[in-house]
Amino acid sequence: MKSIIVLGDGMADEPIAALGGKTPLQYAHTPYMDLLAEKGVCGRLDTVPPEFHPGSEVANLSILGYDLHQVYQGRGVLEAASIGVRLKPDELALRCNLICIDEDIIKNHSAGHIHTEDAAQLVHYLHQTLGSEQVRFHTGISYRHLLVIKGGDKRINCTHPHDVPLHAFRPLLVKPNVPEASDTAGLLNRLILQSQELLNAHPLNKQRIAQGKDPANSIWPWSPGYRPAMQTLQEKYGIRKGAVISAVDLIRGIGAYAGLEVILVEGATGLYNTNYEGKTNAAIEALKSNDFVFLHIEASDEAGHEGNVELKVKTIEDLDRRVVKPLYEALQTWPEPVAIGILPDHPTPCAIRTHTRTPIPFLIYKPGQNPDSVTHYDEFSVENGKFALLKGEQFIKELL
Repeated sequence: MKSIIVLGDGMADEPIAALGGKTPLQYAHTPYMDLLAEKGVCGRLDTVPPEFHPGSEVANLSILGYDLHQVYQGRGVLEAASIGVRLKPDELALRCNLICIDEDIIKNHSAGHIHTEDAAQLVHYLHQTLGSEQVRFHTGISYRHLLVIKGGDKRINCTHPHDVPLHAFRPLLVKPNVPEASDTAGLLNRLILQSQELLNAHPLNKQRIAQGKDPANSIWPWSPGYRPAMQTLQEKYGIRKGAVISAVDLIRGIGAYAGLEVILVEGATGLYNTNYEGKTNAAIEALKSNDFVFLHIEASDEAGHEGNVELKVKTIEDLDRRVVKPLYEALQTWPEPVAIGILPDHPTPCAIRTHTRTPIPFLIYKPGQNPDSVTHYDEFSVENGKFALLKGEQFIKELL
């Protein structure tokens, strides 16, 4: 049986007073996810072990069944793989956000969701002015970029910028966890402060301000790591051929290390205006020649980070209507059954605008299976499902 995971990043939430005490997932109109929950089996999945930060890299690796204690090396190395940067053993990779700072306060972690075309100009400029044999900047997508430090020490404490909107940035600068990492921390902090001087004076940012847009006036490096040693999903589970579809470098990088073909879709933005139909069609086509497809939709996570309740409800309804519905309807005509797993990676509650480690709701639909008693897919209904709480690789083993 072939399998597909549809992952609504950050889709889970907490009850919200403006929604009558419901979560966005409870409040949203999701007839097709509810249908699959009614026909399938449900439960909760613990995607973030207690000793790890609830980042998307941690949660998605966990969903795919990887032992985080063996493979986790941060977000930067995964995004390096996605954009084709081959790390050497002595190189430290960090995610490098372009962020917006307003009077020493982190206004947002995304420079107002800067377009890749604008961001590429700024990252290229930073590489020209701050790059060296030791320091390299690489362009990614939107605000998400890569910083590589030759000889860098990963034993540093970096703050995740999406966790600290409206906080002063100076107390959050990089700190060494051990004395030997002091040089790396000092270098990164100098790069942050130098980037602010350079970016604030850049004509593109002056133009953005004149247009009422947030300037991308600082870098923010975080999630340091070295090249990981990961088994492919073929080696772990015997998946002969698989594919990953995402607008996000991080997920593409996980897919690359997992041995999945990375499929790019025009118009995939990672936001509410992403090309849902294009990604769904690509997933259906990929299932024709692959045993496994990982379809990742980022939009709900970004809505949660913005604290935008109305937008988050819309992204969930779009996922149901524009992804789950056409996928389910297309697969009904196939002679070969396909298992469908639907879940977020972690909650991104609108109230706090960052990730939490609360276990997430999941459903698994397989044609012809005996369903459990759940009839609505949300954070609380699934507690009555077949699986009380799964951990580690238990979810993907059940799906496969």
